[in-house]
Amino acid sequence: MGMFTSTRRIVKAGFINFWRNAIVSLSAIFVMTIALFVVGTTILASVFLSSAIQEIKNKVDVNIYFNPDAQESDIFIMKRSLEEIPEVKSVEYISREKAIENFKARHNNDFLMTQALDELVDNPLGAILNVKAKDTSQYEAIAQHIKSEQEAAGPGANLIYNVNYSKNKVVIDKLTAITKGVERVSYAVLLVLIFIAIMITFNTIRLAIYVSREEMAIMRLVGANNSFVRGPFIVEGMMYGIVAAIIATSLFYPTTLWLKGATENFYGGIDLFSYYISNLNQIFFVLFLGGVFLGGLSAFLAVRRYLKV
Repeated sequence: MGMFTSTRRIVKAGFINFWRNAIVSLSAIFVMTIALFVVGTTILASVFLSSAIQEIKNKVDVNIYFNPDAQESDIFIMKRSLEEIPEVKSVEYISREKAIENFKARHNNDFLMTQALDELVDNPLGAILNVKAKDTSQYEAIAQHIKSEQEAAGPGANLIYNVNYSKNKVVIDKLTAITKGVERVSYAVLLVLIFIAIMITFNTIRLAIYVSREEMAIMRLVGANNSFVRGPFIVEGMMYGIVAAIIATSLFYPTTLWLKGATENFYGGIDLFSYYISNLNQIFFVLFLGGVFLGGLSAFLAVRRYLKV
């Protein structure tokens, strides 16, 4: 019962300090709102970029073009061989008929090309194997496997006309580098923002301590223990974080609504407004925990540094 009473008094004192130091509280909430909003923006930007990059990854593949006279049975042997490779996600077979149909669809507006194709008696295109890897960094190993299969078949086999890996290699390498770079930058930005938020709240709590220095001196003289002196400021710091988290989460509503069209139209992008609405609880929970942690930790460090308790 004594611990419960003490905790209740500490929380009550924290609330009183929060409302009494209104100007200081507003300043702290303002800077923490900015910090948490930027943290939330970084999270949403990471989700958006990950979606766009994943869409681009899904477009990247290796196409194996076979000669028109290649036997379908031989092509399916290579298809099964590729599917057994751990790095391979899927292998799609495109028949000669489907290949020419797709080619005509792509060149539908090219009158000369369409006329030339109509005059051909035989289908000039061979079958295609569309190979997708589990990760863009694994296409090199897949290309090496295709090369070894081609060499093992011997020069007389004459199955493969072309493999477009060398043309896609530049795109694949750049995409792999961008993916890793985005991940590193996201982590670095989050760490910097956390540090800035702690320093801002630290100095705000220090100002609150300075305003209440005479009251605390009296508390120490009458025998108040360290927890009772420190507690109200930690509660106050946590309240800064809670209010800032509510405001920051609310600000994402008009922001994501405004960005709705731009994010939908971006290549491979997602509708950030819909994502925000469907993940509102999770976003608030993350910012809430972040605000409570940053506010409480900053207050603890400030009290420890300036009150010597």
